[in-house]
Amino acid sequence: MVANPLISISIVSHLQADLVQKLLSDISTRVDPASIEVILTCNLPEEMAFSLEDFPFVVKKIDNVTPKGFGANHNAAFQHAHGEWFCIMNPDIRIETDPFPKMLSCMADTRVGLVGPSVLAPDGTPEDSARRFPTPLTLLAKLLGLNDGRYAVPPGISSLPVDWVAGMLMLIRGVDFQRLGGFDDHFFLYYEDVDLCVRLWKSGSHVLLCPDATVFHDARRASHKNLRYMRWHIGSMLHYFRKHLGRLPRTDGIHE
Repeated sequence: MVANPLISISIVSHLQADLVQKLLSDISTRVDPASIEVILTCNLPEEMAFSLEDFPFVVKKIDNVTPKGFGANHNAAFQHAHGEWFCIMNPDIRIETDPFPKMLSCMADTRVGLVGPSVLAPDGTPEDSARRFPTPLTLLAKLLGLNDGRYAVPPGISSLPVDWVAGMLMLIRGVDFQRLGGFDDHFFLYYEDVDLCVRLWKSGSHVLLCPDATVFHDARRASHKNLRYMRWHIGSMLHYFRKHLGRLPRTDGIHE
């Protein structure tokens, strides 16, 4: 363990201690423990059936008095982070090989502010973790089953500029996260990741997908099943459009 780790990993648990334990176990066996620290936020009161001291890296635990949204939780965690890079990671991520060396390689260019790995479903199917910015037309196309905005990733490439990557796992330079003021916590849930990438592109930083780095994700599409999550989803979408509709950054030249 080191006083100033390279990467600070922020994980937020919503009564997901079992998933957190599996993820921390993955990290402890596949990631260099001297290079990381973990900031674990319990958004709801919960008991951990395991000791955080059992892991070979520092785990800082935050217990919220009242629940916060996705962005607010990670913003609060960032205040406790000492790493050069800040990693947002969902508790339902599983790691079979260390994704960080290849992600950091993608960030060797100082113009790159944020990268995301290739995200696979448990059966190995690629998920739509990198997409073009949502617009009313792209959302209509998705609703009609025509195009969901995801990128086609050519074989054999080590990096691909993309409009945005999903917040299930993203790695950002700490200085850029601080410069942008972190996530916009007016988004309680959903679209915070899109908004952050929009603001990065507008500020002159690039967003990349790193296909060589892979993780697995057990997707929980709660907004399709729960009315409260659906309201959050719609509310976040409207806030995103109020902020950015007609004012999205141009990234087409970089994609070519």
